[in-house]
Amino acid sequence: MSDRIAFLGLGAIGTPMAAHLARRGPLAVWNRTAARAVEFAARYGALAAATPREAVVGADVVLTCLPTSREVDALLDGPDGLLAGLRRGALFLDCTSGDPAGSRRIHARLADHGVAFADAPVSGGTNGAEAGILTVMVGADAATFERARPILGAFGGRIEHVGPVGAGDALKAMNNALLAVNILAVGEGLVSLAKAGVEPRTALGVINASSGRSFVSEVLVPERVLTGLWPRTFRLALLAKDVGIAVDLLEQTGVDGPMLARAGELLAAARATLGEKADYLEPIRLTETRAGVEIRG
Repeated sequence: MSDRIAFLGLGAIGTPMAAHLARRGPLAVWNRTAARAVEFAARYGALAAATPREAVVGADVVLTCLPTSREVDALLDGPDGLLAGLRRGALFLDCTSGDPAGSRRIHARLADHGVAFADAPVSGGTNGAEAGILTVMVGADAATFERARPILGAFGGRIEHVGPVGAGDALKAMNNALLAVNILAVGEGLVSLAKAGVEPRTALGVINASSGRSFVSEVLVPERVLTGLWPRTFRLALLAKDVGIAVDLLEQTGVDGPMLARAGELLAAARATLGEKADYLEPIRLTETRAGVEIRG
């Protein structure tokens, strides 16, 4: 890969994504916690930039992977911001699970500086990122998508052009909203079955051989809940944010969405109870506590 690339946002998903890019060519990285960028650079032979501007100076392609569109937008301005360093003709790929309106605003600002933009949120978790098989949902015009495809292929297994700018964010948010519904429903179902005398692993075995199965029941609950491991791979706060984006989309498109609206309310309540560092599967803990029975361990 001959492009000079900058990657900003070395979180749980961003770090393995950037690692795949580092193996293919020159890479500069920036992270709000500077020590993480320095550690990454030492491990993968990248340049650790002190500021967003320093990271993108001379870059052909810039990727961001941050918690929300708001954080991406905030990096644009100021003497050390992205706009101070981006060159005309660069390509900006935002892998943040952002909001459609936010991405459209960022797109408009970058277009004024001659920079192409695509929202390109990913799905597949840390395992998919490490394996380089993430699903990437790209919102962009056709020419920008074709330009972005080989870059995204460094860490993406399925790279799908889903529509214009903002469409990738919309699809990612709706995907995560459906995930949230499954987490809440599977937790309620298994806890009620446990109280009725059905052993949780037995219940899951039958469900997963029947029509009620899902990724939550087949993978997440067996690996992370029944084992009692509860690894913190994705924050509940971020899932709640994505459900909020999906509910906003329903309202904007005039579609009645009581199911997702209720899921958003339940996640918001769980977030308030469990705190900002809670994992996205921990609403199941609340269901256990309120019912007085555990399905884990």
